[in-house]
Amino acid sequence: MRPFFAPLLLSGSLAFASLATHAEVIDIDNAELAQLMQQGVPVIDIRLQAEWEETGIVAGSKLNTFFDERGYADPAAWLEKIKPYTKADQPVIVICRTGNRTRAVSRFLSQQAGYATVYNVKAGIKGWIQDNLPVAPATPEIAACRSAGTC
Repeated sequence: MRPFFAPLLLSGSLAFASLATHAEVIDIDNAELAQLMQQGVPVIDIRLQAEWEETGIVAGSKLNTFFDERGYADPAAWLEKIKPYTKADQPVIVICRTGNRTRAVSRFLSQQAGYATVYNVKAGIKGWIQDNLPVAPATPEIAACRSAGTC
């Protein structure tokens, strides 16, 4: 794994980076998150497994850790893992604990990976829980993503 904010983004090591279009990242609140989910927009929870287990997840979220415990990431490998349920020309939502990590991941998806519409849950799962919205146990989703090799 490489540090995410270092040479990887600037080096052009991702073949498509120079061809990527720049789209706007849209910060959303919980009401917008719920509405987009009802429309079928996929939600990617980029937190660590321990965080999923601690708080639960927004039901239906896809679990794909982006940054490891030390803040390192492998964006190219991560993109491969999300391909089964995301397409660059379709909207996608990213969520983390408080919205900080997803700001960087949203910009990456938009500016480097060519995703046209990226929604960032600005208050993360903590805001979702604070608003007394339902969370689901992470255990079944963790088992599913482990067997698929996509966590």
